[in-house]
Amino acid sequence: MATAPQASHQDLIGALVLMAATVAALIFANTGLAGLYKTLLYTPISLDVGGFVLADLAKNWVKNLLMAIFFLYVGLEIKAEFTEGALSDRQRAILPFAGAVGGMAAPAIIFLTLAGSNSAYVSGWAIPSATDIAFAVGVVALLGSRVPPALKAFLLAVAVIDDLGAILIIAIFYTAEISFGALGLAALAVAVLLALNLAGVTRILPYMLAGVALWLCVLKSGVNPTLAGVITALFVPLRDTAGTVHPLHDLVDRLKFSVVFVIMPIFAFANAGVPLGGLGLADIVHPVTSGIALGLLLGKPIGITLLVFVAVKSGFARLPDNSSWAQIAGVAFIAGIGFTMSLFIGVLAFGDGELMNKVRVGVLLGSTLAAIAGALVLVAMAQVPVQRPAPRG
Repeated sequence: MATAPQASHQDLIGALVLMAATVAALIFANTGLAGLYKTLLYTPISLDVGGFVLADLAKNWVKNLLMAIFFLYVGLEIKAEFTEGALSDRQRAILPFAGAVGGMAAPAIIFLTLAGSNSAYVSGWAIPSATDIAFAVGVVALLGSRVPPALKAFLLAVAVIDDLGAILIIAIFYTAEISFGALGLAALAVAVLLALNLAGVTRILPYMLAGVALWLCVLKSGVNPTLAGVITALFVPLRDTAGTVHPLHDLVDRLKFSVVFVIMPIFAFANAGVPLGGLGLADIVHPVTSGIALGLLLGKPIGITLLVFVAVKSGFARLPDNSSWAQIAGVAFIAGIGFTMSLFIGVLAFGDGELMNKVRVGVLLGSTLAAIAGALVLVAMAQVPVQRPAPRG
């Protein structure tokens, strides 16, 4: 991403913590701790904000509040990438844009093909279209020098655009009944954010206070409240007029530890706990399970590689430096790690019923196999010299 174009040791540790939280959720859900797990998720929690009382279950606080902070972080990195990163250059952005479009479309097509016309299933079409940046970056960090720097930047850019696509999908397709009164108040909060930005305010606190107000209004409006995080991020300035203060990057630095090591693991723990007892072939081949798993495992690499091929062969873009087509396919498999974003969209699509268990199995299966396949391809191709065409002219 813009703030960290190269995978780091911290990224690897973050991915391992996320994996540990996932394993913990599976252990809790499939042992004598299952009762405690359910109690933790369904514990009522009340919050008093200036006399305004909000009450909900713990699992919903994770979905609505903690993930709003996560989306604030994602929004900041998306803005940085589009304003000063690889995506700020139109020529450089063509290749990851092409890859991201293919990587979102192909998994959705596979899911819808397997779901058929069953109206109970089709709302999950976007689940396999997402990429989990934390896990993808963690795998890249684990592979180290086997992945060329330009290829790492390509994967991260694809993931950023993918996240932007997921945000738009959530806003358009996963919105409940709307309260226009609450939306009107949300518009006032956005106006405050705009005024702060236009006035050149560089202190982070005023933006966060307006963001909290926006979150409360969006929460009551029926629109997914996590979008308040993204909207707030768009108004945080990149730097002051003198270029000496960098509010956006300062906020990213402040949020990164809590997002990577607290919020995402908590979300994983709250949503990855699927009971595996009695799980059989019928569950694996269920349209929702297989649609998600195959969408992540096959749809992502096919869609990304195909659209990248079209972009390169048509002359609109070129492959990342020191990269081969096989390596493009390798990172395309890595992009099939859907996990956090896929689970989140799954919750929005199916709630917390039996179909959500199908989602969990499909996401875990597809993401795991995609990670293994991508790592194997990239390790194998690391020893193969890259043949590049001679420069034109």
